[in-house]
Formats: sequence, structure tokens, C-alpha cells
Amino acid sequence: MTPAPARPARGPDGVRAALAALDLPVFVVRDESGIAMTNDAVVARGAQVLAAVPPCRPESLGDDEFRRDHGVRLAYHAGAMAGGISSARMVAALAREGVLASFGAAGLPPGRLAEALEAIRRDAPGRPFACNLIHSPSEPAMEDATVELCLRHGVRCVEASAFLRLTPAVVRYRVAGLSRRRDGEVVAAHKVIAKVSRAEVAEPFLRPAPEAMVRELVAAGTVTAEQAELARRVPMADDVTAEADSGGHTDRRALTVLLPELSALRDRIQRELGCPRQVRIGAAGGIGTPAAAFAAFALGAAYVVTGSINQATVEAGQSDATKELLATAGSVDCEMAPSADMFEMGAQVQVLKRGTVFASRARKLYDLYTAHDGLDAIPAAERELLEDRVFRRSLEEVWADCVGYFRERDPRQTERAEHDPRRRMALVFRWYLGRSSEWSVTGEPGREADYQVWCGPAMGAFNSWVAGSCLAPVRNRFAADLASHMMRGAAVAGRAAQLRLAGVRLPAGTGTYLPAPA
Repeated sequence: MTPAPARPARGPDGVRAALAALDLPVFVVRDESGIAMTNDAVVARGAQVLAAVPPCRPESLGDDEFRRDHGVRLAYHAGAMAGGISSARMVAALAREGVLASFGAAGLPPGRLAEALEAIRRDAPGRPFACNLIHSPSEPAMEDATVELCLRHGVRCVEASAFLRLTPAVVRYRVAGLSRRRDGEVVAAHKVIAKVSRAEVAEPFLRPAPEAMVRELVAAGTVTAEQAELARRVPMADDVTAEADSGGHTDRRALTVLLPELSALRDRIQRELGCPRQVRIGAAGGIGTPAAAFAAFALGAAYVVTGSINQATVEAGQSDATKELLATAGSVDCEMAPSADMFEMGAQVQVLKRGTVFASRARKLYDLYTAHDGLDAIPAAERELLEDRVFRRSLEEVWADCVGYFRERDPRQTERAEHDPRRRMALVFRWYLGRSSEWSVTGEPGREADYQVWCGPAMGAFNSWVAGSCLAPVRNRFAADLASHMMRGAAVAGRAAQLRLAGVRLPAGTGTYLPAPA
């Protein structure tokens, strides 16, 4: 807790300290010496009060139900980053501090996911956390495997991301956790947080699970008839995150447009269904500073989600080389590139541009994919360029790697490609897209230019905010500290905004919370 000024504050330092005393009210007063600010109610009573704001602790921001339902201290969610970048170590560290975090399960084989879930439960026993469930239209077996492991390890929350439509896997997870209390109320033991960027994708998560899909699950014996009946009474998700301009899969939507749109859709569907349970709407994308977090809360967000900024923390499953690269990024150092998991569909992800040529090489692969019917149709000069500069091995060797990779993961992928040259070309090109993110995570020497680093503009905004502070060096960036500073700063920004709405003109910079100097 920041100590409150002993006397009415008149200069910038005193005003900043008064705003930062979050457990105390702030009074703007006029006394014989002019206008001042104080946290002392006794002092305020002896002067003319021009404006006042109540205490505002970080724990009071956002939706009380979010904190209660998830069993956490803050309305703050550290979102999933694929390939274990949001690592078991990071998730456990945040969980111990009462912060919800999602393990980055996307792209990991079942064995590694099982090890991570065991580690989280060991290192943060009894603490709430989430696991990412990413939509895998080209590999549905991966969705099924993730859900199976979540059920086996008692994971009580999944963050469903990049979904284009509901799938049996996510519906099974939700419905398999439904039960009825003695008073008849439906209890959803399996919580779903859906991360979306479009209203049409959000709508199925705001409604009950599709009855036809639930009937198929009953027939398969993965949910009970009673659970199927209860599924009609609850929406698919407890929370829907409005994902604005973010790293990874993103439509680069404006949060000021998307969040109100999803809130209005939620309200309309709730009125239509007469459902007593209201789905909460949170905010993600661009949340890299306290000002951005407060802006999201001011828009009505029930909680805020951070992503890119957590990649450069001590606990992140990224290489030291990539973390240092992220720490130098500016807010414009990002661009779009083809994604590995939805390559054939033309889906894109936002990645770091600074220090890499990954995006341009990935776009070249997609251009070749759209222009040719198979690897044999690629002109010899183009093929030689690919083998020498991008793959650094023959395409035949890359294909052999693909066969070995999918033999354990999902053999159907390569079986389909045996008689489909275009499918084979897609898998070969996806080899580079997949390996490039692995090279970034492991810090592969000699492949620095090919690092695929999922990153949004929030990273640059964060770097600008912490410049010159204790959080500037990567070695000082601990995930739980970032959450604490972010929410504390959002509370300060909120108090400053309330005073401005009351007509108070604050000295320049005093409404901005800054971490301690380096």
C-alpha cells in the first residue's frame, strides 16, 4: 500500500501519491492556500470539497462473479499461448497468487500435455487454472485427445480458442460436467471460456449446446441422458472473451467495437431464452498497459486477458533469445502471416516482424500453395530456393519428417496425402510453419531469422510503459508481478478518470501508474 500524503498535496508527486493510495478515498479540496488533494477525511471536512472518489482496490475491478466462480482474486486472465509458451511453471505461479491462467496446450502431443497438467496440480495444489482447447479443423483427433486428458486430470476450466463452430469435443467437455443440486439448480463443473472475434462465432457459445450433437454424445456413451437434459438449460460458455487486435489468431478487430457488440448480442439472447445465467464478456487484445486494462473495464468488460506481454516473462516457455527480442519490440513491429494449423483455409496469425523474416517466407509458401497443384508442379528454380534457404533440406526429407511426426500424432493426415498431391504440399509447407515456432521456443541457433513469434501491439505498448523501470529487464518480468502492476495501475487510472469526469484537471502524468524505477 502506498502511504498517503500527510498534508494536502499540491504538486505532481503528492497528487500521484494520493491517487495511488488505493485503500483510501481521494478528496479534491479548496482551502486557504488554494486547490489541493488529500486522502484524509478529517482534512477534507475542514475545507471545501470540490470532488471525491472512493477507495478502489485492484480486487474490486471487473465482475465479482468472475472472481467467485473461478475462485480467483483478480478479474484478470493470463490467456493461453500455444506450444507450452504459457508454461506449467507460469500457470502454477499465477495460480498460487490467485490469478487465472491457461496452459498453452495447442500443438503439444498428449504426453507433454499430461505431464504439464500433472506439474500444475503438483505445484499449485487445489488452485484454479485453465487449459487451452484450440479448434483443430484439420486434426479433430487433437481436440478429442485434449478433452480426454482434461477430463482425466480433473481440469475444471478450458479456454476454447480459434473455434469456427462448435465441435463434439468442446460440447462433450461442457455437458459432461453438468449436474443438478438438491434445489434443482444446474451446476456446471466444467467451465468454458470462449475466445472469439466475431458475433457469429460467439453466438453458439451464448446458447445451449446443439441438441443433435448432444444426442450423438449420449449415443456414444460420453455423456448421460440426464446431462443431455440439463444441457438445454445452460449456455455453452460461462465467459466469452472479445478478442481484439492480438497476437496469434486474430481478426484485428477494434475492442471499442467488438466488446459492446458481443455484450448486446449476449443481452438479446438472454432475453430471448429467458435464461437466468448471464454469460460474462471479457476483453483481450491490446491489453499491455494499465490504461488499456482500465479502458476495457470502462467498456464493461467483466475481466481482462493478457497474452503477448506474458511471453517475455521469466516463467514463459520461450527461449531467452526470443524474450530479449520481444523486449525490444515496438507497437508497430507486428504483421500477419499464414497459420500452421489452418494453412489450407488461408487463416492468418499476427507475429513479430522485428528481427525475423518468417512472415515473408510463410506468405511465399502460401502463394505457392494457391498457385500449384502439388510439389512436382513447382518450377525448378522456386523449388531450389525453398530447399536451400527456407527448408535447408530436400522436400523429400521434409515429407519423411511429416510421416514420422503424424505416425504418432494422427496417421490419417499422411494417409490422406498419399493420393492427394496438394494435401502433401500443404503438410510439407506446414512443416516449416510448425518448426519455426519450435525454433523460437528452443532458441535454435542459426534459425533466428525464421523464428515465428506470436505477438500483438500490446507488447510494444508494454515495453514503452515500463521503459526505465524495474520491469524493463526481462530477468525482472515475473508473470504474477505483471498482473499485480497491471491491475494496480488500472485502479489508479480509474480514479483519475473519475476525477476528470468531475471536472478536475490533473497535473500531467499524475494519473498514470508507473512501476518503481530501475
